[in-house]
Amino acid sequence: MTKRIEDYALLGDCESAALIGFDGTIEWLCWPRFDSGAVFASLLGDDDNGCWRLAAKDEKSRRRAYREGTLILDTVIETSTGSARVIDFMPLGPGNTRRLVRIVEGLTGEVAMETGFRLRFDYGLIVPWITRVDGDGFEAIAGPDKAVLTSGAPIEAEGGRLFGSFTVKAGDKVPFILAHGASYQPVPPAIDPFKALDQTETAWREWTGQCTYDGPHAEIVRRSLIALKGLTYQPTGAIVAAPTTSLPEAIGGERNWDYRFCWLRDATFTLLALMNTGFRFEAEEWRTWLMRAVAGSAQQVQIVYGIAGERHLVESTIPWLPGFRNSRPVRIGNAAAGQLQLDIFGEVMDALYQSSKCGLEPTREAWHLQRNLVEYLERIWRLPDEGLWEVRGGARHFVHSKVMAWVAFDRAVKSVERFGVEGPVERWRVARDEIHAQVCAEGYDGTVGAFVQSYGSTALDASALLIPIVGFLPPCDPRVQSTVRAIGDHLRSGRLIRRYDTKHTDDGLDGGEGAFLACSFWYADNLVLQGHLDEAEDYFDYLVTLGNDVGLFAEEYDEARGRMLGNFPQAFSHVALVNTACNLAAARKPFEERAGATLRDAA
Repeated sequence: MTKRIEDYALLGDCESAALIGFDGTIEWLCWPRFDSGAVFASLLGDDDNGCWRLAAKDEKSRRRAYREGTLILDTVIETSTGSARVIDFMPLGPGNTRRLVRIVEGLTGEVAMETGFRLRFDYGLIVPWITRVDGDGFEAIAGPDKAVLTSGAPIEAEGGRLFGSFTVKAGDKVPFILAHGASYQPVPPAIDPFKALDQTETAWREWTGQCTYDGPHAEIVRRSLIALKGLTYQPTGAIVAAPTTSLPEAIGGERNWDYRFCWLRDATFTLLALMNTGFRFEAEEWRTWLMRAVAGSAQQVQIVYGIAGERHLVESTIPWLPGFRNSRPVRIGNAAAGQLQLDIFGEVMDALYQSSKCGLEPTREAWHLQRNLVEYLERIWRLPDEGLWEVRGGARHFVHSKVMAWVAFDRAVKSVERFGVEGPVERWRVARDEIHAQVCAEGYDGTVGAFVQSYGSTALDASALLIPIVGFLPPCDPRVQSTVRAIGDHLRSGRLIRRYDTKHTDDGLDGGEGAFLACSFWYADNLVLQGHLDEAEDYFDYLVTLGNDVGLFAEEYDEARGRMLGNFPQAFSHVALVNTACNLAAARKPFEERAGATLRDAA
C-alpha cells in the first residue's frame, strides 16, 4: 500500500513518540528523546530500516480509535474465525518511560496473529546484535544503545529480525513490551503491562479532566490538546513542533525539514491555547522552558532550540534513507537556528505579557530578560531578516517581521503601564510608532490592495492575517479587510490558504507545497474578528474534517488529492485549531465572558 501521512497515529509518553500505521506497523520511534536517533525508521525508508508489524494472518477488516481522553490506541481486527483487539501505548509515570507496550486481546472465536520485528539504531542504519535473555525475551545491542523485547508469545530470531506466530482465543491477553536503555547499564527492569495500562489510562484521563473548553467540536479540541501534551517533553516543559523529520511538503520534493525542536514563533499561540482551555501547569512549564532557552545575551537569541534549550542544531542529511515515498533529502538538525528572524522578539514579549495578563505570576528575572531583548531590538529592527517562514532566498524587509517588532515594543509599553515595571517607556513608544508608520507606508500596496510579503514586493503572504490578531490594526480597518479579501482570493488552494505562492516568491527552494493548515485557521479567526460568525463556523467545521480518523493533523494539506503533507502530527496546526475554537466560542458569548486573550486584545 502506498504510504499516506494520514494513515499514522501517535503514541507517546511525554519524552518521545512513535508513529503507527493503519496496518498496525510501528514505523517511527526515536529513543530516548524526541530528537534522538530513530530505532524504527521505515517511515522514511523500508522495512529494513526498522519497523514492528503486528497483524492477523486472515484479516478481513480493522478499525481503530483512541480511548477517550488518552493516547492509548485500540485497534479491533475482524477475521473469518474471530476478532481481536490490539492495544498500543507508551506507559506514563516515573520509571515507566522508554517503553512501548502492545497487548493482543482475543474478543471472539480465535484469531491467528503474526509479528515481525526489525530494530535498527541510528535512523535505520545499524543492525544490532540480538541475543536471547531470560527465556522469553531478546536483547538488541549496538554501540551505546540497547533494547529489550519481552513477549507473551513464542518469538524466534533470524538474520537481524524477530518473528513469531500465535493464536488468541476470546479472553486471551498476549503482551509485548519493548524497553530501551544504555548498553553499558543493566537490563531495564520488567513492568507489569496490564498494571501499566491501567496507570497510563488513569493518568491521561486525570490530565484531560482539567480541560475547561465547552465550545464547538469539543472532542476534536480535546484530541488536539492531547496531541500537544503528547508532544511535550516532560523533563523541561518544551513542546516539539512535530515528532518527525523530513515528511515532505510535496511528495518527491526537497522541502523536508527536521521539526523535532521548539520554535519561539509558537510561543504565544501555544500559551494561549493551554491557558484558555484550563492547562495552567503546562502553560507555566512552557513559559519556564522559554525563559531558560532565551536566557543569556539578547544578541544570541535563536528562533529555534533543542528540547532542553540546546542551541547547536547543525543540519545534515542522511544518505541511507530514501525518504518518505522517495522524497529526498532526509534531514536531521535545522539550519534555521542560525537565521535572523525579527518576529521572535515579538513572540517572546507577547508570550510573557499574555502569561502575566492571564494570571501567571510575573518575575523580576523575566522582566530583566524582556528589557534586554527590547533594548537589543532597538538596534536591529531596521535590518532585513529571513522572516517567519525561514526562507532560504535571502534576507528581506518582511512585513510580518516588522509587525512583530512592533508587538515587542507594544507589549513592553503595556507591561510598564499595566504591571508597573520599570523601563524607558517613552523611548519604546517612539520606536513603536515609528515601526507602525513604516509598515503602513511601505508594507501596504494600494495597487494590490493588501499588506504584502515584504517592502517593495507585490507578493501576498498569509502571515498578514496576523495583523489584526496581534492588535497592530483593528479588524474594521479597510486595509485589514482588503488584505483578508486579497488573501482569500489569491492564496486560496481549493478552500484552504497557502503561506505564499511559491511560484512568485524566491524562497531558495524548488517545487511547491500544500496549503498551510495554521494559515487556514488564521483566516477563520479573521472572519470571527470581522463579525462573519456563521461563515467562520462553516469554515471551521470544514477544517476539522481534514484531520485523520483519529483526529490528528499534519502541517499542510493537498486538497486536490485529499492528502496530508509535512511533518506529523504538527503542533502548530493543533494549536491553531484550539485557538480558533476558543475564539468562536468566545464570540458567541457576551464580551466580558470571552476566554480568548487574543480576541480581547485585538477587538
